[in-house]
Amino acid sequence: MLRHHPLFETLRELKGNPRVTVLTEVMFGIPYNLFAPFASVYMLAFGVTDQQIGSIASLGLVVQIFSALLSGAIVDKFGRRLTLLVCDLLCWSVPCLIWAFAQDVRYFIAAAVMNSLWRISHTAWTCLMVEDAEERHLVHIWTWIMIFAVCSAFFAPLGGWFVERFGLIPAVRGLFIFGLIVLTAKFVVLYIYSHETVRGLQRMEETRHRSLVSLLGEYRSVFNQLLHSKPILAALSLMVITNIYITVSNNFWGVLFTGKLGFASSQISTYVAVRSIVMMFCFFVIGPRLTNLRSFRLPLWVGFAAFLLSQLLLVVMPPQAILMLVVSVVLEAVASALVSPMTESLLAVSLESAERARVSAMVYVALILLISPFGWIAGQLSALDRALPFALNMTLFAIGILLVWFIGRPNFLIAAPPPQPIQQEG
Repeated sequence: MLRHHPLFETLRELKGNPRVTVLTEVMFGIPYNLFAPFASVYMLAFGVTDQQIGSIASLGLVVQIFSALLSGAIVDKFGRRLTLLVCDLLCWSVPCLIWAFAQDVRYFIAAAVMNSLWRISHTAWTCLMVEDAEERHLVHIWTWIMIFAVCSAFFAPLGGWFVERFGLIPAVRGLFIFGLIVLTAKFVVLYIYSHETVRGLQRMEETRHRSLVSLLGEYRSVFNQLLHSKPILAALSLMVITNIYITVSNNFWGVLFTGKLGFASSQISTYVAVRSIVMMFCFFVIGPRLTNLRSFRLPLWVGFAAFLLSQLLLVVMPPQAILMLVVSVVLEAVASALVSPMTESLLAVSLESAERARVSAMVYVALILLISPFGWIAGQLSALDRALPFALNMTLFAIGILLVWFIGRPNFLIAAPPPQPIQQEG
């Protein structure tokens, strides 16, 4: 049965860049899911305050504005493949080294600035993955990316064991060193087994004698293209909501977990694993049904509603309420399995253009501009009450439900297929 499962059929059909980008993603997911759940409590252990955590998050987003703005021109001029290798080393390998030897808030600021270059990598990686892919594979490609990320999270309890066995700071230092080694290996493997895309070769030739400054000067026309594209604006609006949620959750879920809810730091990874198991189940049961991008309303409505309920439970639950926390984590996992592949695929389809790299860059500049204040806002809210950032998420998901209704009107996001001619009976 698994052999004929739509997801496995897609995986067998993938070739070239889409195949290697999907299959190497597990090498990113394992180290990331080992150290990421402990990032905020690791910072707290060095005396970094809630407000400083929020400010560092917003600083990173501000730097991402500039890296995203540059990304389109850099990716076009130097190619998807080479840009991806160099920037991955700068935005992941170097920060892991800084985090591993951190002593105070200055180290976390420096690492956040370097890590913010990942926007350049993301543009290059997305182009490398989707430019030679068939549209019918897009939703399943994004689903596989998330499946490998979720599979990787099964290793998260191992991080919790290290924290419990060796203490928070020594254990997380070791996880960052492990991340440095595995992530660097992933970047090299992807570079060796990938090739430049057809569109990438064209853009490299077209920009061979152009300076980055002159390429950036053409962004005005690209920005006008973005402003006049209803599909791009619709997909962007959904991405704003999900990315604010990710910013808040990544920086303050661990703070709420150990602070207001009173759980031990070593238990964080257990709940990460629970969320991963549920997401994996949903990907294989629900994922095959998420192939028609014209039918995006129901999965997004259900997903945003589940997100809202999961955040409501975080806001109202008392300390040590294990059952409520498990329900919240399960709802969040189901919501992620519904919302993430669909929103990523809607954005990928809306960016179909000869100017994919630069339009993508402008989309992410707009995205970061819109979400950048929310790290600081969430930090201020958390200082008042560590449940308040998740009340903010509830408001955003309620807006998301309304947005799906608005953009789901006929012909708004994806045009209806042309009518078929009526065959005359002979």
